[in-house]
This record gives sequence, structure tokens and C-alpha cells, in this order.
Amino acid sequence: MEVKSYDFNTIVWKSEGPGGWYFASVPQPLSREIREIHQESEEGWGRLKSIAQINKTIWDTAVWFDTKLNCYLCPVKGEIRKKEGITDGSKVQILLKIEI
Repeated sequence: MEVKSYDFNTIVWKSEGPGGWYFASVPQPLSREIREIHQESEEGWGRLKSIAQINKTIWDTAVWFDTKLNCYLCPVKGEIRKKEGITDGSKVQILLKIEI
């Protein structure tokens, strides 16, 4: 199994929909690169299983391709936000790992 890593800076934002999910948008140029390499591995709704890391906190997750925003979205769970002191609008650096 080979893993490809992507490191990027982004801002965490809260969705307006029900439940108030928090996401980190993968920058569009990087999202295009990821999609070119991994699109065949996507599951329903453009979902890619991945591992994310913010600072020392690592968790299993999945990113979804959002056709309206033209980028992948990485959900940031409450447990992660609490550990890392993340709120709506926080700037974060994320290391995303996806199997090839």
C-alpha cells in the first residue's frame, strides 16, 4: 500500500446547514491534483477515505468533493476542534494522507 501526503494551510468554517458541521476546504489547485490522482478511488458522492492531522492530532476521516465549491472538504469533528482549540475561522495546517 502506497500513501500520498498533501500538506496545506486553510481556514476552518462552519456550515449553515442542519447540525452545523465544521469543515476545512482543501485549496482548489490541490483539490484538482488530488482528484486527478485519486478519482478512481472515490466512493459515493466523491468520498475519499483519508487520514488527517492537525498539529499532533491524527484521525481517520474522509474528504468529499464539493462540486459547488470545486474542492474537497475535510470535516473537523468536535473532539478534534476541542483538542486543538479550533473555532470557526481558525487558520490550520493540515496533513492529509490518501492511499494510492
